[in-house]
Amino acid sequence: MSATDTSEGTATVARVVIAEDEAIIRLDLKEMLITAGYDVVGETGRGDEAVQLVEQHQPDLAILDIKMPGMDGIRAAREITSRHQVAVLLLTAFSQRDLIEEARDAGVAAYLVKPFQPRELLPAVADVLARARQEWALAAEEGADGSDAKAEDKIATRRIVDEAKALLMDRDDLPEDEAFSFIQQTAMQKRARMRDVAQQIVDGTLTP
Repeated sequence: MSATDTSEGTATVARVVIAEDEAIIRLDLKEMLITAGYDVVGETGRGDEAVQLVEQHQPDLAILDIKMPGMDGIRAAREITSRHQVAVLLLTAFSQRDLIEEARDAGVAAYLVKPFQPRELLPAVADVLARARQEWALAAEEGADGSDAKAEDKIATRRIVDEAKALLMDRDDLPEDEAFSFIQQTAMQKRARMRDVAQQIVDGTLTP
């Protein structure tokens, strides 16, 4: 997954908000992301301002330090994920199990331990965005089927999509994001559900 997403058929640059209270680290983060092609739409050193920036800019991703004035990263993540469709990557100098579990409960998709290098940051960002977009696409399909969709139907949809994605990765040597993109775009072109497209792939009647 690169900074450019083509899952909807048109290229869009992923938008990012950065919240890190150490100015030097924040500047390094911004430079790494811009160099990689991301659009940094907001930056701050405070957790409460991070929530406001997400509200204002509606980014694809928020990168939050775990320790900040105003509001810590975990609470900010909880505020953000409860209101917006935004992926969250947490930065921390700590590795205590309780903090990691608390972060996951707050909707944090992944965490990165400081200090880090671009070779660690950029794959983490790409992975978080790829997984988030897959989750959002599946959630949108479930919503289109009606809010009363049964839990077992949702589980079945995700299971068959995952099975089809794994088959495309193994049989056709596609990266995970490209495999999912094929399922999503084919469903859009056929005006079909991703679940039905995934079933055709598993049955062997549809290939890239």
